[in-house]
Amino acid sequence: MHFTLRQLEIFAAIARHGSVSAAAAAISLSQSAASTALAELERQTGRRLFDRVGKSLRLNELGRSLLPKAVELLDRADEIDDLLQGHEAIGHLDVGATLTIGNYLATLIVAEFLHRHPQARVRLSVRNTAHLLDALATHEVDLGLVEGDCRHPDLTVVPWIDDELAVFCAPGHPLAGRQATAKRLLQEAWILREPGSGTRETFDAAFRHHLPALRVRLELEHTEAIKRAVESGLGLGCISRLALKDAFRRGSLAEVKTPALDLRRTFNFVWHRGKFHGAGLAAFLDLCREFSAGAATSDAIPLPPVP
Repeated sequence: MHFTLRQLEIFAAIARHGSVSAAAAAISLSQSAASTALAELERQTGRRLFDRVGKSLRLNELGRSLLPKAVELLDRADEIDDLLQGHEAIGHLDVGATLTIGNYLATLIVAEFLHRHPQARVRLSVRNTAHLLDALATHEVDLGLVEGDCRHPDLTVVPWIDDELAVFCAPGHPLAGRQATAKRLLQEAWILREPGSGTRETFDAAFRHHLPALRVRLELEHTEAIKRAVESGLGLGCISRLALKDAFRRGSLAEVKTPALDLRRTFNFVWHRGKFHGAGLAAFLDLCREFSAGAATSDAIPLPPVP
């Protein structure tokens, strides 16, 4: 063979991070050693894998074809290493979750997974949908727990559980507990998630005929910040019922009923279509399904109440 596993590891790291220096830092290697390994891989094979654009490296057509195969081989090698060392074949798992899933479900699932598999190593990153899909496409993340649509040609999407957004306000707001038409809602200021998030995508689709008239007062990246802003009377909000479950129970926030709006969506499992499903990934997917078993929607999943 004209390559080593170490060379493939360095190649994959450079592909993920876009530069030799960033890749070297990520895998605890000197920049010169990483650069030499890539140059030697390209010299041995006689093929370029990247286009050089200034100081950055971008995968060319061959590199894009090689990346998923290299990542699969590295994943299989990790499993073999674990088995030879007498460990269960769980290994290291990089899980990404969009904000609602990450804050309200994924942390609990990861905790239970590590309890069941104490030798496993799991890294959980929480980011908005657009950024997470980019990470999945470059194999930076093994599995994505994603709210909303995914149309990336290199990614496989498998539905997990249904979810629904809810419009909400402060308890003293005139619309608290009442039904409101789209026309009435347009008279209010809004506190919303940022563009690029799955929550914002679902909201914009529901208001697609009224977006020019919408008064967006604040755009925030965190659901808890949106809840606090709405609770303070700054406007209406719209996030997942899962994130509002305890606030509605306590009465710190109130629902605005909107039967004319379609605020339904799906939580999905997403992975690269070339991703190798090892024992760790399969076990994590099984646990996610076990976690939501018997619940028709995300807010029906039994969770410990927040005081």
